[in-house]
Amino acid sequence: MRRTITAVAGIAIAGLALAGCASGDSGKGSASGGSGDNSQVEIFTWWASGSEKVGLDALVKVFNEQYPDVKFVNASVAGGAGSNAKNALASRLKANNPPDSFQAHAGAELTDYIEANKLEDLSSFYKDNGLTDAFPSTLVDRLTVDGKIYSVPSNIHRANVVWVNTAVLKKAGLDATKAPADMDAWIADMKKLKAAGVATPLSVATDWTQVQLFENVLLADLGADGYSGLWDGTTKFDDAKVTTAIDHYSQLLALANTDGTGQDWPVATDMVIDGTAAYNVMGDWALAEFDGKGKTYGTDFTTWPTPGTEGTFDFLADSFTLPVGAPHPEAAKDWLKTISSAEGQKAFNLAKGSIPARTDANKADYPAYQQGAMDSFSKDTIVSSLAHGAAVKVSWLTDVTSAIGKYVSDKDGKALQDALVQAQTKGLGK
Repeated sequence: MRRTITAVAGIAIAGLALAGCASGDSGKGSASGGSGDNSQVEIFTWWASGSEKVGLDALVKVFNEQYPDVKFVNASVAGGAGSNAKNALASRLKANNPPDSFQAHAGAELTDYIEANKLEDLSSFYKDNGLTDAFPSTLVDRLTVDGKIYSVPSNIHRANVVWVNTAVLKKAGLDATKAPADMDAWIADMKKLKAAGVATPLSVATDWTQVQLFENVLLADLGADGYSGLWDGTTKFDDAKVTTAIDHYSQLLALANTDGTGQDWPVATDMVIDGTAAYNVMGDWALAEFDGKGKTYGTDFTTWPTPGTEGTFDFLADSFTLPVGAPHPEAAKDWLKTISSAEGQKAFNLAKGSIPARTDANKADYPAYQQGAMDSFSKDTIVSSLAHGAAVKVSWLTDVTSAIGKYVSDKDGKALQDALVQAQTKGLGK
């Protein structure tokens, strides 16, 4: 998750969609078109290092136990903040050389693949394996496109989380256990930190983390309904509340590190871990980074929903697909059974910091942060993440990412808002 499509990857997938539409494919591809040899399964991900690979390894261990006669072939592609993998995948699908299953983000990110007729409908798989009962309706709704389901989630992540170094706040006279009420209060606290000698109150990293920060500000200033309306057009990007959000975003960037663009997310998270920064807005995959550095939740660090977003869960999920023409379709379904099983989800999410998609998971199996996230997902208002492919399709996200990148350089708020208006118009096809 947490891998934004760069402009290059967006172009590659757009090209895939055009190729799929031009081919005359009816969209009724058959998974039974494989070789019939199901002794192996090739799984394509960008989980090639760090806590992500640890999570994948945990899943593979369960898969090997459940299907010992099927050889797991790891086709992960590293580097480029996920864009390398997206480009490689687009090339393979365009050449009709798909892996048996590939990782994607649940939600609108799959639109281009669906429109290119590259994915099998998994609705019958859900029915046969009881997944419509095992997964909450709020999740199933977000997976359903025109009455069909095209992916199986391995987890649920939350994108509106602030990671807090408790010692840094305590030294500046701030209470780390209480989240500020809204953006203005949070910015005021950051100014207090700055005055107390904290050089970097807020850490940021590369482009997708900047988009994620911006989506959090939009959510805080517009509220859940207003934020969700941005993606269906009921809220316009020229709204005055968007102008306020851009102003808040500008103030946050002024209190952040200036070298973030060249760094990936662990660098920004590590700044909170080592006390160089007070805060970082990051999805809950960051939990594995804190755990890996031996930090204790509730003592060395804590978390809260981004100020102004209390009661809202900014959702994304890693999911896996069954491509049209998969060489080993039955083995691919075995993989999908593992990742959606109680055993597979427990192993993966304990390693990853996310929460299981299944409602029958035992909350007591998980540490404190994940227990809190499970409670929040069950009762909070759910919205879809922009930066992580749940809210809009790739081309729209690419336009937003480009606009944010330009704004980080020139700080021209009017130009940013104009670009966001244009991206919305284009994204909605108006």
